[in-house]
Amino acid sequence: MEKQDTINKPLKLFERIYEIVEKIPRGNVATYGQVAEAVGTRDARKVGWALHANRNPNVPCHRVVNKEGRLAPNFAFDGAKEQRRRLLEEDINFKDEMHVDLEKNLLRKFLD
Repeated sequence: MEKQDTINKPLKLFERIYEIVEKIPRGNVATYGQVAEAVGTRDARKVGWALHANRNPNVPCHRVVNKEGRLAPNFAFDGAKEQRRRLLEEDINFKDEMHVDLEKNLLRKFLD
């Protein structure tokens, strides 16, 4: 029984990550660290792994950026270019080609 819990632990974490990311409103972004904190882990890389593994198109993975606002170079399909396109459709502001303007678009109060 304990072995089964160990096997399902990453899956449960990924599901919690997807639930949190679904709460990021249109026109806002959150950082990997914010999402990690919201699900109770200090390892933001786990958030990246979960988002990379996501197959549900209803989870807005494009709304998650690194702590500097940098886009994910390995974002699905066309990399950062696709992530940027999706964010621009939501009127997200950019500082440059690869960085979201966190001062204007960062979700300040994270929803649990």
